[in-house]
Amino acid sequence: MENMRLIDTHAHLFDEAFAEDLGEVVERARKRGVEKIFLPNIDESTVPSMLSLCGRWPDLFYPMLGLHPTEVRTDYNEVLDRMERLLVPSHPFIGIGEVGLDYYWDRTYYQEQQSAFCRQVEWSLAYGLPLMVHSRSAQAELVGLLRPYQAKGIRGVFHSFGGTWEEARELLAFDGFMIGINGVLTFKKSVLPEVLRRIPLNRVVLETDAPYLAPVPCRGRRNESSYVWHTMERMAEVYGLPCEAVARQTYENALEVYPRAAK
Repeated sequence: MENMRLIDTHAHLFDEAFAEDLGEVVERARKRGVEKIFLPNIDESTVPSMLSLCGRWPDLFYPMLGLHPTEVRTDYNEVLDRMERLLVPSHPFIGIGEVGLDYYWDRTYYQEQQSAFCRQVEWSLAYGLPLMVHSRSAQAELVGLLRPYQAKGIRGVFHSFGGTWEEARELLAFDGFMIGINGVLTFKKSVLPEVLRRIPLNRVVLETDAPYLAPVPCRGRRNESSYVWHTMERMAEVYGLPCEAVARQTYENALEVYPRAAK
């Protein structure tokens, strides 16, 4: 089992939470078979630290470029103008993310979030880069915005899914997308195991969302990429499959969506 290959498709290891012991975090991830870690961006300010990680461990970290919905303000177009200039022909990014909608805490920039999201979906199509989509308290708006692009070949991951079967079915209708599953699957009161049983294994990927959402038995601690192992084990229980089968399929799924990470 220790030889299994895993991909953490969503981690923010450039976050300050890892400033003191990043080397140890990387070592623990490798020991758990984590071969690749995808780094969705947050805003302009996180690009340098994210790319720095990729420079230190180019065989492990794979960056994305995007403006997180909670970072969208009235000046989002100017911010996106500057960020888009990074998408030169030799750019290192494997996807556009983390992008989407988040109305959980604040709806002040309701319209701006939608406009910023649509612009970044256009990037995905124009540059041939899959999306990493964040959605919180915004499923109806998200689906409504994405449907006009459905026939244009959009693809990506719906990150950190924790909803109902009806919501999952709505997202699965987007053929080019996978469902991102993290530590929420392991939480005691989570309904996700029942929902996940109805989602085909070839439509899911593993993630941590580190430093957030640490799985049981690490809940309450800072999350890190090595903990993706616990989510994989729980996923294997839910599907009634060997861990090796889940690890192999989710690995393949991740590279199917983000082929630049296969290089």
